[in-house]
Amino acid sequence: MSDRLVEQFLEHLEVERNVSTRTLINYRHAIGTFRERVPEPAWKELRADHFRRYLFERMKAGIAKPTVRLHFAALRTFFRFLVERHGLKDNPLKQVQLPKLDKKLPVVLNPRQIDSLLTAPMKMEKSDKAPKWMPKRDAAILELFYSSGLRLSELARLDVSAIDPYNETIRVFGKGRKERIVPVGSLALEAIQQYRHAAAVNSGPLFINKSRKRLSSRSVWLTLKRYLDHAGIPSNISPHKLRHSFATHLLDAGADLRSVQTLLGHASLSTTQIYTHVTVERLKRAYDDAHPRA
Repeated sequence: MSDRLVEQFLEHLEVERNVSTRTLINYRHAIGTFRERVPEPAWKELRADHFRRYLFERMKAGIAKPTVRLHFAALRTFFRFLVERHGLKDNPLKQVQLPKLDKKLPVVLNPRQIDSLLTAPMKMEKSDKAPKWMPKRDAAILELFYSSGLRLSELARLDVSAIDPYNETIRVFGKGRKERIVPVGSLALEAIQQYRHAAAVNSGPLFINKSRKRLSSRSVWLTLKRYLDHAGIPSNISPHKLRHSFATHLLDAGADLRSVQTLLGHASLSTTQIYTHVTVERLKRAYDDAHPRA
């Protein structure tokens, strides 16, 4: 009974809601972890107290708050599915209060660091074993990350057909396969064009490996780490930090929050608002450094 409902739920997510493979894996793991620790009673007989005890057990075990919240998000969505499709009267998770996350401002690279990173591919010593076009590919990847604020998975999934050089845009499929059109800067477009010409990439995946297969998300991440080391930037900077930098630098330059929300593909404006806190902190530092009565 339990397994059947879970499989129906996951199929609903995949077919009807078009969620990513990563989300399916996370949700399956979250529900499975809960079931291992609370094997009884049946799904429809669970009450809020079962989830409160599970929450206490997870927190006592030292599980990170973001992970706990992710697990409960999966469970809450599953029980919403049971309410809508399987006659459950109410979602018991509505009565469970989750721990609040510690507010952490996104890490942002400064313009000097960005410049060092973006120029690193053409400055590093080239490997004799790697194709000659590979530094151009890496330069295009980094330029596009910073130019358009893409997620790692969005960049890795890009096809050549997604690039519109005449309108200076790319077509991106984000979370839930939602499509959005994102502007691309001239420097990024030029880097992409140079890479495509050098590697003879005319169709199919935009970014390829030396076997001419689509470059994986993991390979993109490792590529970034290599150039971070070369540019003298801490290697714990992830591709998502380039997205943070993209958003923050836009707001610093006067872009409005709604436009940045659209560019990032955020469903909610509240998700984008974290970048305003970064901008305010930077303004405060500038004020303290420059104002005679600060």
